[in-house]
Amino acid sequence: MTKPFVPFLALAGLLACGACAGPRRTVDPADAEATPNDPAEPVNRTVFAGNQYLDRNVLRPVATAYHDNVPEPARNGIHNFVTNLTEPRIMVNDLLQGNVTRALNTAGRFVINSTIGGAGFFDVAHSSLGLPHHDADFGQTLGVWGIGPGPVVELPLLGPSNLRDTIGRALGFATNPLVFIPGAAMAGISTAARPASALDDRERLLPATNALEAGSLDYYAALRSANEQRRARLVEEGRAGLVQRREPVPSVEIEVISVPPARE
Repeated sequence: MTKPFVPFLALAGLLACGACAGPRRTVDPADAEATPNDPAEPVNRTVFAGNQYLDRNVLRPVATAYHDNVPEPARNGIHNFVTNLTEPRIMVNDLLQGNVTRALNTAGRFVINSTIGGAGFFDVAHSSLGLPHHDADFGQTLGVWGIGPGPVVELPLLGPSNLRDTIGRALGFATNPLVFIPGAAMAGISTAARPASALDDRERLLPATNALEAGSLDYYAALRSANEQRRARLVEEGRAGLVQRREPVPSVEIEVISVPPARE
């Protein structure tokens, strides 16, 4: 057995344990606002302070400069490109969650945007065919099959998370389908996409994080709560397995009507 398949077997074992525990449980995202499961809070706050120092002095200024100096169409193209590279990973998780319809939607998006979408720089699948993007990852997959989030973990450079999603993130890195595509070109694209994706994510979060920091007495607790609620909603979306299809944007034809002058 080759080593690249070991993470898949580990994930399969975890999913089997979750499946044996009983049916999928429904979790109200509002429950995430209850008493946080943060036994290592002093350590997490120390890591958070380091993350904030890096964000205030490097990440946020760079993201702000990117927003202010790069035209929106270019930023949207970069966002579409890095998002398209996540579709194979999302499709794998759709299948692991038993969401075949979602997996087909994701596969269609990847094929269409990678070809007629100009290597993913244009989201033709959504704008022309009404195939929406959705997120899915290994942490969500573990949650769909009944594995709880566990204690809060503040990850260096990556921010707030929990034990389940930290394990899921590691599995995601190890089992990304693009990693198994041979060739220096694919390796170079994947390597370059990581900082581009981080910059894109930070730029798009600027309004939300600026407002949250300005309006909260405890920014660490506010971010922790926001992340817990977001992850709970994502798990519920995976359990529902729905594709929120949208109508493609129609082309609008404007007919110019000549109006005769009013009679005097």
